[in-house]
Amino acid sequence: MTIALVGSESLISREIRDIVGSGGASFDLRLIAADGEQAGALTRVGDEPAVVGDLTAASLSGANVVILAGSTESSEKALRLLGDPPEYPVIDLTYAAEESPLARLRAPLVEDAAPEEGSIHVVAHPASIALAIFLRRLHASDAIRRSVIQIFAPASEQGAPGIEELQQQTVSLLSFKTLPRAVFDSQLGFNLLARYGDEAPASLDQSEMRIERHLASLLAQAGDEDPPPMPSLRVIQAPVFHGYSFSAWVEFEDAPDPATLEDSLGSDSIDVRGPDHDPPTIVGQAGQDGIAVGAITPDRNHSNALWFWFVADNLRLSAMNAVAVARQII
Repeated sequence: MTIALVGSESLISREIRDIVGSGGASFDLRLIAADGEQAGALTRVGDEPAVVGDLTAASLSGANVVILAGSTESSEKALRLLGDPPEYPVIDLTYAAEESPLARLRAPLVEDAAPEEGSIHVVAHPASIALAIFLRRLHASDAIRRSVIQIFAPASEQGAPGIEELQQQTVSLLSFKTLPRAVFDSQLGFNLLARYGDEAPASLDQSEMRIERHLASLLAQAGDEDPPPMPSLRVIQAPVFHGYSFSAWVEFEDAPDPATLEDSLGSDSIDVRGPDHDPPTIVGQAGQDGIAVGAITPDRNHSNALWFWFVADNLRLSAMNAVAVARQII
């Protein structure tokens, strides 16, 4: 079974290559260069050498599945080459096909059952997947009345350019040099941002709206008779390279018992850190599946509310869900 991976050198593609190369999926990967990547370059998938091909109709031909994981421009080019509807099933990690009537929002780690077959599978935003995992499990244990969640986004959500700009800003600040601002159009190093600068190519508001939209869809399609209520969300850009952190205030219908709730919250997708353990960190969660929850603390001013801290590896969540979709298709 062959997967054509468009954007073979992107951060999310490297995660997919790691999963496949480590035996996490029985696929052959056909690596295809996105814009800015060098076709013909020699690289590796696991322990095996691989050559990166050019993005052409011929390089996509015969694939069982095409995964879009590069730039938006390369995804749009691949979709044009594949035709309308696409000749082969498409898994989109770039949101380039999000508005297509053929697109289905996917998150196998959350879904109770796969949706009706579609030719384009858009993997949900990793923050929305993490939130859906957390809220569904929590609501099944103790009914949620309402919640407010702060989302701390990493630079890696803007791909390699975001990580490079944060690194360069950090070095420049320490050496009193002018800051690069091509990605965030603002100082992110040693700082928190409620919005990007006016000249930034992407908007933090757009990311927040996508997370909210995807989360609403995931909660609605999960199949629960009584889904958890939508939380109030706020996304903050944090000066971290990798991994999402979440600070959640949750009010329940009845006063919860933190110890009982900790016991019921744990699952295959949720690692619960009790009071005898340090709270989870994005450093510790790197490369791990699911989410890690800890620092569960009663609200001293509200007997029916608790504070939660949880973290997720954004690249790993996206890659695991993409591979899971590929398994279902093939």
